[in-house]
Amino acid sequence: MPPIEQLAGRRAFQVAQPDAPAYRAPPHNIEAEQALLGAILVNNDAFDRVSDFLKPEHFSEDLHRRIFELAAQLIRAGKLATVVTLKTFLADIELPAGVTIQAYLARLAAEATTIINAEDYGRTVHDLSVRRELIVIGQDIVNTAYDSPIDSPPRAQIEEAERQLYSIAETGRYDGGFQRFAEALTTALDMASSAYMRDGHLSGVATGLLDLDEKMGGLQKSDLIIVAGRPGMGKTALATNIAFNVARAYQFEAEPDGTHKTINGGIVGFFSLEMSAEQLATRVIAEQSGVPSYKIRRGDINEDDFRRIAHAAREMQSIPFYIDQSGGISIAQLTARARRLKRQRGLDLLVVDYLQLLAGSRSRNENRVQELTEITTGLKALSKELNVPIIALSQLSRQVENRDDKRPQLSDLRESGSIEQDADVVIFVYREEYYLRNREPREGTEEHVKWMDECERAHGRAEAIIGKQRHGPTGTVQLAFEAEVTRFSNLADEDKLPARM
Repeated sequence: MPPIEQLAGRRAFQVAQPDAPAYRAPPHNIEAEQALLGAILVNNDAFDRVSDFLKPEHFSEDLHRRIFELAAQLIRAGKLATVVTLKTFLADIELPAGVTIQAYLARLAAEATTIINAEDYGRTVHDLSVRRELIVIGQDIVNTAYDSPIDSPPRAQIEEAERQLYSIAETGRYDGGFQRFAEALTTALDMASSAYMRDGHLSGVATGLLDLDEKMGGLQKSDLIIVAGRPGMGKTALATNIAFNVARAYQFEAEPDGTHKTINGGIVGFFSLEMSAEQLATRVIAEQSGVPSYKIRRGDINEDDFRRIAHAAREMQSIPFYIDQSGGISIAQLTARARRLKRQRGLDLLVVDYLQLLAGSRSRNENRVQELTEITTGLKALSKELNVPIIALSQLSRQVENRDDKRPQLSDLRESGSIEQDADVVIFVYREEYYLRNREPREGTEEHVKWMDECERAHGRAEAIIGKQRHGPTGTVQLAFEAEVTRFSNLADEDKLPARM
């Protein structure tokens, strides 16, 4: 039997016994591997067509792995990879039936495919390798589930399986690399066209706050948006308001393949690491019904309040708003759950409340700055991977309180400069009214009169300070804020109000 057929036959060999189950060989295609290697030996340009996604471990035969690895080393060193140059490095290889390595290499070159087909053969080799890895992962899942080790609960096993599966999906993708500038231009023009057709002419997802949308152009895909503020400023309220506005505006059109394409608003995932799902829902109900959340919790409501609450609840039943209330999760767990939501339900906006409650893969005893760097880097990578904007809330350091002007700055971001570095947009929430209420002068004094005037001027107003924006200007956006129902809204423009009679 010729050596090429011998290798193929050795792989496909099956032990057939009357009562024994049939042996299933892992998926492989020896002929495709041989055709690709032969093409590389004949014309080294074939290697460039597969080198960005194909690796030695993707080959099923050990000999083919060595040949591909050696050829890659020679070509990358600027040398020729041919039958003559490779045989020196493979002299220790023993083949069946007394066939020499030089004869085998010569046979590969003689029966080589053309360089035109090299990429197709490379994809075949890669895809079969993925199938073999899936089999290994499946076997590991079964074996671990049978063993039931104490230190590996089912939840941890599920997350590890998801991590391994996603790693396979992303490793060796052959849709990356350079693209022609004309393709990037087409994508940019499509985005501009969609913005022109969409209500408000926004290129991103509308927040429902008109002045903020005008400043930012909406929430842009793959952006990491940090919303930061001191306690009591309303950063959770702002994130909740935006998330609900996006989910309420959701509209889609059906694609020919049965999937849904978002044309307005979006599907929202909300990681509430601090509040429970019920507390978050109460906030949203209060915002939509106009009944203060503390009254709802106490049951201190009348019949009219109850009707408004019931009406708001009915309207919210069908909105695509998904809450994960798990506390103390790691960035790896958050990533796995976000991928799952994207795959199962779809996802257009992700909110994380808040950064400092996430854990990294390192121990809490290690450097917290490094851990936070891992978290922000992971969130930025996730936003690009899922192609959705991520709003992540963040605390600010106490140094804000030591200044006369309490307006936050980028240097106030707590614990790590990586937050500022990884973020595409940083928004600070500031309410002067909060600080004024806490420093009331003695009644009857001139300072108290002045203080009352300042309180009246600041009442119901908030500032969204855009401290950083990669794709647009920085500046301050004035918003209205109703503290009782934790609702941010558009501030009425005095120039557009009707004149008093």
